[in-house]
Amino acid sequence: MIVEEIKKRAEIVNDEIKKFLPVKEPEKLYKAARHLINAGGKRLRPVLSLIACEAIERDYRKILPAAVAIEVVHNFTLIHDDIMDEDELRRGVKTVHTIYGVPTAILAGDTLFAEAFKIMSYCEVESENLVNGMRKLAEVCVEICEGQQMDIEFEEREFVSEEEYLEMVRKKTSVLIALSSSIPAILFGEKKYEKALWNYGINAGIAFQIKDDILDLLGKEKIGKDWGSDLVEGKKTLIVIKAFEEGVELESFGKGKAEIEVIERDVKKLIECGAIEYAENKALEYLNKAREELKVLKNNEGRKLLEALAEFFVKRDY
Repeated sequence: MIVEEIKKRAEIVNDEIKKFLPVKEPEKLYKAARHLINAGGKRLRPVLSLIACEAIERDYRKILPAAVAIEVVHNFTLIHDDIMDEDELRRGVKTVHTIYGVPTAILAGDTLFAEAFKIMSYCEVESENLVNGMRKLAEVCVEICEGQQMDIEFEEREFVSEEEYLEMVRKKTSVLIALSSSIPAILFGEKKYEKALWNYGINAGIAFQIKDDILDLLGKEKIGKDWGSDLVEGKKTLIVIKAFEEGVELESFGKGKAEIEVIERDVKKLIECGAIEYAENKALEYLNKAREELKVLKNNEGRKLLEALAEFFVKRDY
């Protein structure tokens, strides 16, 4: 079962995180930086790196620092994202800025960003491949910032197209998942697999984000963060874009805060107009695209796990 396979590899990653991210002075800064990491999370991105290693039949132990670095970058983005969105809950705990204050939270995110590159430098691979991997990590970080800026600007616009949304998601979410799946090929110099694994991650990442948008509306307490936050923050998700095309009016959209009953009424509208079903079908479309990319790999256990992981991205309920 893929959930058990994820958990098994997540433990390997967690052990490495403890080694690379000790709490030191100033204690407040490092506690803030470790807060979300310590809160848990599924470690999907580093787990994906380990499974991709298995799929190309290379020793994941040599690139474990890269897997940890990717998880560290992910947590850096979450800290800053929560500040910008003013969210109060993440992974079932209070967000970093609500506990430690915005200035320390910003510094905590910045610290994680810098540490990611230091951690990645410990990979046991050829120096040329390591440089390529670190350059790719830097490029991905830039694209994540571009995607976040697009997301912010979308909130200020009356109309956003489906194509624009998908490009924003590609940058904000998918490129880090694409890096997670392709970093083993980059670091081991397996160029014949690099493009396919990158494209697998892009498509699986888009499917993942669409599912995340759905869970924001249907997940309630399971998702471990503020329910319906995308609606009240005025996020132009694929679901909202489709609903607006159908002429649906949403009471809570962009209001900043809304009563649970109001959000529930809006969610019911989104179900009834077919917007959520449309998003579900679109996620499945990208899942199938991701699977297609894996045909260049050997038909081994690692490839089967990559297929199962992509399916988990769109069929999870948390």
